[in-house]
Amino acid sequence: MAVAGRKISAASARAHTRKSKQKSSFKLPSGMFKTLSLVLLVGFLAWAYQVIQPPPPEVCGSPSGPPVTAPRIKLKDGRHLAYKEYGVPKENAKYKIVFVHGFGSCRHDASFMSQEFAEELGIYLVSFDRAGYGESDPNPSRTVKSSVLDVEELADQLGLGSKFYLIGYSMGGQVVWSALKYIPHRLLGATLLTPVVNYWWPGFPANLSKEVYNQQFTRDQWAVRVAHYTPWLTYWWNTQKWFPASSVASDNLEIISQPDRAILPKIAAKRTYLAQITQQGKFESLHRDMIVGFGKWEFDPMDLENPFPNNEGSVHLWQGDQDLLVPITLQRYIAEKLPWIQYHELKDTGHFFPYAEGLGEAFLRAFLPEK
Repeated sequence: MAVAGRKISAASARAHTRKSKQKSSFKLPSGMFKTLSLVLLVGFLAWAYQVIQPPPPEVCGSPSGPPVTAPRIKLKDGRHLAYKEYGVPKENAKYKIVFVHGFGSCRHDASFMSQEFAEELGIYLVSFDRAGYGESDPNPSRTVKSSVLDVEELADQLGLGSKFYLIGYSMGGQVVWSALKYIPHRLLGATLLTPVVNYWWPGFPANLSKEVYNQQFTRDQWAVRVAHYTPWLTYWWNTQKWFPASSVASDNLEIISQPDRAILPKIAAKRTYLAQITQQGKFESLHRDMIVGFGKWEFDPMDLENPFPNNEGSVHLWQGDQDLLVPITLQRYIAEKLPWIQYHELKDTGHFFPYAEGLGEAFLRAFLPEK
């Protein structure tokens, strides 16, 4: 007996195939999926953490670090501070000055005074490597206040006496502001040379600081914004290749004014020590400078009082009108807010004016009283 065959339609065949595929598809158990997601997240976070961490500094004098070639003092906390002396011997000096270098500089950058001029006036000047620069040990706990305490220890160990003169250039100006706050009794006089300003100082009117902040290159707005709000990202921001980093930290000449470009060859010819400046690593020198300089300060400089109410000393602030690194508008506001500061605005000069012919000696004469 024959059995009649049944015809299967194409639609039925496709439906049967879909059901078979659905039954055979592989699914991760929900618990395993969550575990895999967690592992991937932890792995990503571990990778991100490694990326934003700066390498450890190569401390001078350590087995893997550069050699120590400069005279150094040992501070109370165990760190070493390297220094260089200029001018006449301090035993014969009429004026004893501590000079604080700027961003991306070191103890060698006090070449604005000739030996003949120093002998004429009787000037002894000591310049030192700020923490993390040159041959001075890094200070991971560096603050605006700690830097001026380094200055005080240096002066004491070198025997400069109960009082001395202080000069701060560019980023070194933060140390002078701090000295006016914390150790005014140790000062005979102070000079700020085109000092870097912090846009978040409370004393600035919000509209003014915002206006000046927005005049920066976009890359520099982001660089200081990162240093202020997310300091733990400062190293990554200035070493990553996705976005432009700080103009100054990356040596971008667009930020240099025409008067400064004219002086650059003279400065470059003397800076044979360039590699020494950040030889211990850029994080504890350049990047730490940005974190401290543009971070939250313990005080507002515009709340400071005159340290020389009886005119027994003076404070000076010098600023070039063609400075593209430090906004002149904010310096003018500071001078108006603190009338006891003697403000000097230099026409047709930029950020490097202390190294221009004759200007270095001019600002020294201005704040050193005749003896």
